[in-house]
Amino acid sequence: MRLPRFLLPCLLVLSGLLLPAFSQTIDYARLDARLNRLAADEDIVGLSVAVIDRGEIAFARGYGVTELGGEPVTDETVFRWASLSKGVAATEVAILATEARLNLSDPVSKYATTLRLPNGGEAHATLEDVLSHRLGILPNAYDTRLEDGWDPAKIRTSLRSLKAICPVGDCHTYQNVAYDSIAEVIEEVTQSRYADAVEHSVFKPIGMVTASIGRAGLENASSWARPHTKRSRDAGPPRKKIVNDDYYRVPAAGGVNGSIRDLALYARAHMGLVPDVLSDTALEMLQAPRVYTRREQAGMSRRYRGTVRDARYALGWRVYKYGEPGYRVVGHRGAVEGYRSYILFDPERDTGVVILWNSSSRRPNGIGFEVMDMAYNLPFRDWMELDGQASAGSR
Repeated sequence: MRLPRFLLPCLLVLSGLLLPAFSQTIDYARLDARLNRLAADEDIVGLSVAVIDRGEIAFARGYGVTELGGEPVTDETVFRWASLSKGVAATEVAILATEARLNLSDPVSKYATTLRLPNGGEAHATLEDVLSHRLGILPNAYDTRLEDGWDPAKIRTSLRSLKAICPVGDCHTYQNVAYDSIAEVIEEVTQSRYADAVEHSVFKPIGMVTASIGRAGLENASSWARPHTKRSRDAGPPRKKIVNDDYYRVPAAGGVNGSIRDLALYARAHMGLVPDVLSDTALEMLQAPRVYTRREQAGMSRRYRGTVRDARYALGWRVYKYGEPGYRVVGHRGAVEGYRSYILFDPERDTGVVILWNSSSRRPNGIGFEVMDMAYNLPFRDWMELDGQASAGSR
């Protein structure tokens, strides 16, 4: 549960665990130096990072280039947000729920969606189940059909032919095509295009000036990062890719674009710092854990040595316990066709980090851990893997 802000000073006095909240120290000079070293790796191409420190955007910078041989990345360069888009869709639903225009317990079948599940599961699956990936079907169901050019609506209807792997509501299996049924719900409730509804309720009220949904919003930006990918066994720099519409056709799952500064503003709102847009009620709705994500936790434990544990999924957001004290953090990651994205923050300390990059490298994920370690005054670990395998914080 999110605590009222007036209680925080009292808790700082009463609880040693919370004492670092106002004494945290993020060394921005060290961070900038390490980011420059990371960006010098040809596998990175372009990178943009922002830090929200006790509610303020204290750091927002670009590194590298928008494409090989191209212009420098700035804090206004637009990237794809990939699966961070899921939190945007959930945010719109939470706003509509607080306005009593829909209810999280509504069955999907109440709305004119194209989602069909095994054994008529759409009659039992709720909006909450969709937003927390508890639909009982195999993970990433029929994403390959989306990538082959199928109509997302037809794919959603064809999901009924799958075999259920658990009852609806019982287990977490990550989805894209099925998740996008939430865009159909939003369009029905708001009687507007999904992109227009989100622009009206989320982007403009938060003050996000580069955020958009759809390919045109990316390619029409004055500065935008081109996608690059590289297979691990390939020598040389990543190869530039052509942007395609595959995941733009499921906008609630992967359709958002924006700059790092807009992503930082979005993060601030989810810390409770824009209550006119996101009330405490909406934030509690979004950030309350719904289901344990065993598969993700196993991967995180192997790679990050127990720094994050008790991985759970909320509504379009992931929730973890961070560090030995078990600080509560909220975040998500995304990857789509030559772009990656990352957000992680502590909503009680109003502190966090957001990252966007236009390559398939995994190393920028380590930026988030280095920033949060500094925020909590934890011992340094080389999460970016800059200092050699012997001392690397992750392997």
